[in-house]
Amino acid sequence: MSQNPFSNPMLEWWQQQWTKGANPMARTQLAWMEGLAEALQFEAEFLKAIAESGERIAECFDGPQPTTPEEVQACYEKLVKEVSNAQMKRLEHATKLSHDFRKRIWEEI
Repeated sequence: MSQNPFSNPMLEWWQQQWTKGANPMARTQLAWMEGLAEALQFEAEFLKAIAESGERIAECFDGPQPTTPEEVQACYEKLVKEVSNAQMKRLEHATKLSHDFRKRIWEEI
């Protein structure tokens, strides 16, 4: 009874190790692309927050409009707070992303 030489577990393990070591640039590029995808996701979340704040400012003036400067100021302050929170979250993700990217690259090296 002959055994298929390609179904050897040791050969399968060796092939997995060979493919892991054969393309370090491809793995590094994959780590870079994953980091880029995360950065684009964070930017999209920030742009969404800006769009939502623009929508809310339009809602302030759609329907019953603010009648006093204090009401307008309250509306703007709320929106500025939301946008600044989104910006802080964006910066937090950016600093973490840099660390995670370096970690991924180091793991691939």
